[in-house]
Amino acid sequence: MEEAKQKVAVIKIGSSTLTTADGQADQMFLADLAHQVWRMRNKGWGVVIVSSGAIPCGLRTMGLPIKRPKDMPTVQAAASVGTRVLLAAYDQAFSPYSILTSLVLLTRRDTADRNAYLHARDTFLRLIELGVVPIVNENDTVSVEQIKFGDNDTLAALVACLIGADRVVIMSDIDGLYTANPQTNPDAEIIRVVDRITPEIMQGASGAGSSVGSGGMVTKLTSARVLGAAGISLVICHGRAEEVIVRSLEDEPRIGTLFSAHEPRHEITPRKLWIALGNSTKARITVDRGAAAALLGHGKSLLAAGIKHVDNDFDEGDVLDVIDMDGFVIARGLAKCSSEGLNKDSGVVIHRDELMVFE
Repeated sequence: MEEAKQKVAVIKIGSSTLTTADGQADQMFLADLAHQVWRMRNKGWGVVIVSSGAIPCGLRTMGLPIKRPKDMPTVQAAASVGTRVLLAAYDQAFSPYSILTSLVLLTRRDTADRNAYLHARDTFLRLIELGVVPIVNENDTVSVEQIKFGDNDTLAALVACLIGADRVVIMSDIDGLYTANPQTNPDAEIIRVVDRITPEIMQGASGAGSSVGSGGMVTKLTSARVLGAAGISLVICHGRAEEVIVRSLEDEPRIGTLFSAHEPRHEITPRKLWIALGNSTKARITVDRGAAAALLGHGKSLLAAGIKHVDNDFDEGDVLDVIDMDGFVIARGLAKCSSEGLNKDSGVVIHRDELMVFE
């Protein structure tokens, strides 16, 4: 009988979950994390951890205020120092279980090129096969705006798609997705399961909640849409909840919000992932209902004839959001022409091969 494929989870841990108020890696939290990972590995799960926390750890070690610096050199210096501190903390937590950890630092450049993407995938899969728990972070020491992921929610989604994970768990300082902002609306209720991310859900998303993190609910929902298309489920939950990893992977008892995955999985190319999970778009293009239907249901390219409105100037090669007539982002892609060229060319504006459709 053929051996069952090992299930793989990507666990993203936010800075506010991993570190204390004074910028230290929380060793009690990490000890409990390691114990839960050990338990789930014994149940057949491979685990990859996408970890924030290097910058606050580095700031504390250097004696600087525990607040994300505004200048890039200080951010990068803190990341350089903090990565060493953070990895030592992980090693200390996992060593009692004889679990090896490794460090994988990535930039968008490492995943935009197909060959680099495939090498990164093979490395991850081999580490998992060898029983290692990779600790992944953006390479903040060398990243600049053009090659940054922007936040680790995005990075976790990309890693999950890269290795064909079964589930992503985002451990954050929020309990999950609510019907409204629970900080301002006492009637807000948590949504336990989301089968489809609607325009109403996107409109209700709020911004980042902590001073040391960089990701908000909008980026989490964008990641959820890409993961869903790739056939990967996502749980967003509070990182300090009891038995958080065990409950997130076993769904019993339910924790946080589960975003279910589409079946069958869609094949998402490295280039489409790079486009879809980028952190900046230059313009929003509104398309008519016929064009939206062609993109969503028939795998077509976007033609100039289907465009109703453009909200900003753009150049060839810029990343564009494609909006339907109801104002909902349905796709993201690379422009094959400039906004000025739209009036001169009635051909393809975004080719299907460079268009990520959010279904």
